[in-house]
Amino acid sequence: MRDAAPGSRNLITDVPGLKVGQAHDLAVRSGVSVILPDERAVAACDVRGGGPGTRETDALNPENLVDAIDAIVLSGGSVYGLAAADGVAGWLGAHGRGYGLVLRPGVPTSPVVPAAILYDLANGGDKAWGEDPPYRRLGREAVVSAGLDFELGTTGAGYGAMAGSLKGGTGSASLIAADGIAVGALVAVNPFGSVVAPGGRTFWAAPYEIGQEFGGLSPSGLRAVADDWGLAKADPAARMNTTIACVATDVALTPAQAKRVAVMAQDGLARAIRPIHAPFDGDVVFALSTAHRPMGEAADFTIARIGALAADVLARAVARAVYAATPWPGTDVRTWRDLA
Repeated sequence: MRDAAPGSRNLITDVPGLKVGQAHDLAVRSGVSVILPDERAVAACDVRGGGPGTRETDALNPENLVDAIDAIVLSGGSVYGLAAADGVAGWLGAHGRGYGLVLRPGVPTSPVVPAAILYDLANGGDKAWGEDPPYRRLGREAVVSAGLDFELGTTGAGYGAMAGSLKGGTGSASLIAADGIAVGALVAVNPFGSVVAPGGRTFWAAPYEIGQEFGGLSPSGLRAVADDWGLAKADPAARMNTTIACVATDVALTPAQAKRVAVMAQDGLARAIRPIHAPFDGDVVFALSTAHRPMGEAADFTIARIGALAADVLARAVARAVYAATPWPGTDVRTWRDLA
């Protein structure tokens, strides 16, 4: 049996049945990422940050009627970015995708599109959009572009992000376990906290790195001192931060099982960002199942495995986002590669 390793792309799309689309507006300095399953998929959500912004997350609770989603949206733009899900829902509905309580001609389906947003309104981009914010358009552009390959760094929902005082971005990673179970993560990294240890450039996620996917630095550079947060943001204003993510697996999950995976996956943010889940972060993690693989026996143990793998993969995805991030055109915003 082979060892566990990243999938061929080292992206969330290594989980069978998933595509990702992204779009951004260079002038606005903001963007959108869409996770698009081939078929309706079971999903769940866990919120840990003190200032979250979400849409349709209550619909994911196991006790509620709708037990599957049609897409998940991660967006910049704070409250304005929630409109990105409108563009995605419109496109899905036009293609006959969505929940259909009444299936007859003339009654449209109702696409279920949970979303979460991060704050990038104060990054210097042109936000003078009046009554017409760009996010519905960006949502549609993102879903239309969905495919198996996509870029990391300054792109998608993380286009306008800052990770502490370094340029943030969009990251992804995957792992195929020895028995074939696939787990992946997509994340937009915009935290108050720092992704690197004080006094150097070693990612907090270094112990989980596979190969040299984010620089190949040894964990020996890690050190943590109380109240020393290194490159965290100097001005942690409320709602000016947030890391939002989606983890996915091909194992068939119930809504309650997906919720447990989302809860466990949050630990990936804690492994990669210090501090995390602060009052002025709005951290949200979605978990999604494409159900290409049956659960099999020992379900509780399998859920524990998937949750643990998802946390590791999410930690790697956070570091990969910042590792790949580049300055916005015409700016000298500080990136990880600028560190000595």
